[in-house]
Amino acid sequence: MKLRTDLQLRKLGNDHIIIDPGQEMIDMSKVFTLNETAAFLWEELQGKEFTEETISDILLENYEVNEDVAVKDAKKLIQTFIKGGLIRD
Repeated sequence: MKLRTDLQLRKLGNDHIIIDPGQEMIDMSKVFTLNETAAFLWEELQGKEFTEETISDILLENYEVNEDVAVKDAKKLIQTFIKGGLIRD
């Protein structure tokens, strides 16, 4: 799977948001706010094919977290991205 390439991550104050620059009228019900870790992962995954294992590996390499937590967080992030329509197959 891959992240949609038409979306962009922007930092607005202390928040990280995903925007669709092609959207003429902004639908505020479809704004996605990411925490620091999710924003870091978004940037790491841009333009790459990835799996749950890819995400958990990135978490293990960059954060003090055990493997069980990394796998659980990777699953949750992928489900959130899928639910939000941020991933293409």
